Amino acid sequence: MRASPIGREGCRMDRHEFGRRLADAARGMSETRHPADALERVATMAVELIGPCDVAGVCVLRPGRDDTCAHTHDSLQTMDDLQHALDEGPAMSGHRTVDVISVADLSRDAPWPRWGTEVAEKTGVRAYLGFRLFVDAESLGMLNLYAYEPGAFDHADQLDGLVVAAHAAVALSAAVAQDQMHTALGSRQLIGEATGILRERFALTSEQAFAVLKRLSSQQNIKLFAVAQHVVDTGTLPGAADQPPAAQPG
Repeated sequence: MRASPIGREGCRMDRHEFGRRLADAARGMSETRHPADALERVATMAVELIGPCDVAGVCVLRPGRDDTCAHTHDSLQTMDDLQHALDEGPAMSGHRTVDVISVADLSRDAPWPRWGTEVAEKTGVRAYLGFRLFVDAESLGMLNLYAYEPGAFDHADQLDGLVVAAHAAVALSAAVAQDQMHTALGSRQLIGEATGILRERFALTSEQAFAVLKRLSSQQNIKLFAVAQHVVDTGTLPGAADQPPAAQPG
């Protein structure tokens, strides 16, 4: 078992260097303003810090599908496409309560035999190490590490990977929260602009104008943000251009 991780340059990285690089990467992730940027940094960081790792990817959990949002090699998209085509693989196996998944040889030992065999044949990767990304109890996604050498990952890599995954989960959670905050602020501003347009055009109060937007959102089964966007872009109400909203504000 290795006493310390190995850098991508081929030299053995001591614990001090591992900690320094991890801290630098974590600070870099904390400065990102979008989840996609944070995911890109996570994937790159994993390859740099986990010695045997040749390619890495990060997926976020979405209803009905686990989509890779960042990867260090195009072959990871092939792996993900195979999961959905075969309905088999780490993202399809109910792993959400498992923190670490380790497979020494995908062509022989994978709990997903069809996926493992095809991945090994099509991409050449053999070893797999997966980490659940979570803050509190809720899963945010997975960090997936692959190596071309069978049995490449050992116990030390699992421990190092857990540390990397923990930092990645915190950074990803912060990036998602920040992105949601900016989206919410943008929505509020857009709805305010649409309300102002209706107020001036149809001599409505602010409350009446907002009620018109809400009613159209409900009647047409479209998001309030989309109704507001239409008003701001066109100056008209979606599907109600011939009906003055002043007559139906409540």
